[in-house]
Amino acid sequence: MLSYQHIYHAGNLADVQKHALLAWMLAYLTRKDKPLSYIETHAGRGLYQLDAPEAVKTGEAEQGITRILAGQALAADHPLHHAISETRKQHGEAAYPGSPLIAASLLRPADSLHFAELHPQENAALRAALAPWRANVHQQDGFELAQSLAPPTPRRGLLLIDPSYEIKADYARIPGIIAKLHRKWNVGIIALWYPILKDGSHKTMLNALEAQELPGALRHEVSFPPVREGHRMVGSGMFVVNAPFGAEEEAARISALFIAAAGR
Repeated sequence: MLSYQHIYHAGNLADVQKHALLAWMLAYLTRKDKPLSYIETHAGRGLYQLDAPEAVKTGEAEQGITRILAGQALAADHPLHHAISETRKQHGEAAYPGSPLIAASLLRPADSLHFAELHPQENAALRAALAPWRANVHQQDGFELAQSLAPPTPRRGLLLIDPSYEIKADYARIPGIIAKLHRKWNVGIIALWYPILKDGSHKTMLNALEAQELPGALRHEVSFPPVREGHRMVGSGMFVVNAPFGAEEEAARISALFIAAAGR
């Protein structure tokens, strides 16, 4: 069983980039009065307390969402701000929503939600966090779940692929996985998050994805300093297939948010 637990990193700058773009895309999709499907391959526990010992130990949230919110770099009407506010109304001022709660708080009763999480404790916590919503929580490999559901019902929708990359082979596997998913679900928005590490581990994967010339492809990356000495992550990226109209402009706004936050 893999050991990764996101509580140590919840609310960090990589989360801010990923969650801001994800929340915007989900809010955009809900502008139409048509149901949609949301699928997530590596869901985690869904709800995090940023005053938990694990989060305090790394200090990543303090340098991430806490600093962003304190500096008002994230607009009050942004969908991510809405999701955080709704989560804190229910769970206290230290609460932070992972992508499952962001999706659940922004989507509607008619929408279909599927989440995969293999880790037993994380899966149990995710089920508890999503109890108020009609969500399907699966304890299985997320890539297998996505392939089994594609194309989902409703066909309109979004898939988030957000592995920990503990399995280094994921970098080589993911382009083929996305190509297969796109062939089965050609109208689906497929969003991949990846870390930008000092050793450039992501570059071969991104080159392979871009070589496929997938429709509506958007590549968005932000950079930030290592959170502590010896930390390898120096940025965060999102690669989106069938990116919705306006996503490129939203990505530019997120980049500006990071520049503004870095200047304080």
